[in-house]
Amino acid sequence: MTGKHARGLLLRLAGPLQSWGTHSKYLWRDTARFPTRSGVVGMLAAGLGRERGAALDDLTTLSMTVRVDRPGVVLSDYHTVGGGLPADEKVITASGKRRSEETGTLASKRHYLADASFTLALTSDDADLLHVCAAALRDPYWPLFLGRRSCPPEGPVLLGAVEDPLHHLVRLPLAAKRPHGGPRPIDFYSDRPLGVLPVDSDAPHQGDGDHRSGEVTDEPLSFAPLERQYRTRPLYRRAVRLPEAAYGGVGTGYLEKLRAYIDTCCVAPERSAP
Repeated sequence: MTGKHARGLLLRLAGPLQSWGTHSKYLWRDTARFPTRSGVVGMLAAGLGRERGAALDDLTTLSMTVRVDRPGVVLSDYHTVGGGLPADEKVITASGKRRSEETGTLASKRHYLADASFTLALTSDDADLLHVCAAALRDPYWPLFLGRRSCPPEGPVLLGAVEDPLHHLVRLPLAAKRPHGGPRPIDFYSDRPLGVLPVDSDAPHQGDGDHRSGEVTDEPLSFAPLERQYRTRPLYRRAVRLPEAAYGGVGTGYLEKLRAYIDTCCVAPERSAP
C-alpha cells in the first residue's frame, strides 16, 4: 500500500453468486471467502480487452484492500458435462481420443459464495494507471464477472476515484443490516499491512493487521490457457467494529445511502450519454 494519501478506486463486488478460486483444478473448483487478487486483476484485464496471454505487470502493481460487508454463505454445486452427447462430441481425453459412452459424463463440484457483498480499494501512485482502470470498469471491453463468467455483478462495479481510499473504505456505508446485539467485527483483507487503516475500534483478540495472517497463492503471472501461473503473496487481516451508523441496510435503502456518500465524497464515474 502506498502512502496514507494515495489515490485509488473504490469498487463494489456484489451479486447472487461469486466464486474466487485459489486451488481449483480439474473436477474440484473451490472459492475463497473474499475476492482474490487474481480474480480482480482478471476482471480488470477483461475490462481492458486484454487477451489471455497478455502481460499483467502493470495491473499487478495495484494494491488491493477488501472490506467484507456480507460474507455470504458457501454454496456447493454438483455439475456435470458431456452426458448425452453423440460419440463424435464426447469429451476428449489426454491421449486425444473421445471418451466412451460409459465414461462420457464428467462430474465436478463447484463452490460459490451466495449473497456476499464486498467493497474494495485499489490503490496506486500511478494516476494514469488508475484512470485507465477506471475507464475499463466503467465501459468494459468484455463483460465483467465475479470470479467466473457465470457470476455477473448485480450493478456497476466502479463507485468512484478518491484521494486517501482507505479513509473512504472504512466510511462507505456497509451493505448489511444492523446486527442484533450490536456491531459485529468487519473483516478487512489486504496484500499490505493494515495498521494504517483509519479506524477507532478494533475487535478484541483479532490482531492489529500489521502482521501476516497467512499466505495465498493468488498473485497472477500469466492467464495463458495452457500456462497459467500464480505466485504466493502475504495476506493481512484486520477485524474492526464499525459504529452502528455505518450499517446501510440492504436494497434501495442501502443504495440511496451509498449514492449520497459517493455524491458527497467521491469523484463519480462519468455517465454515458443517453
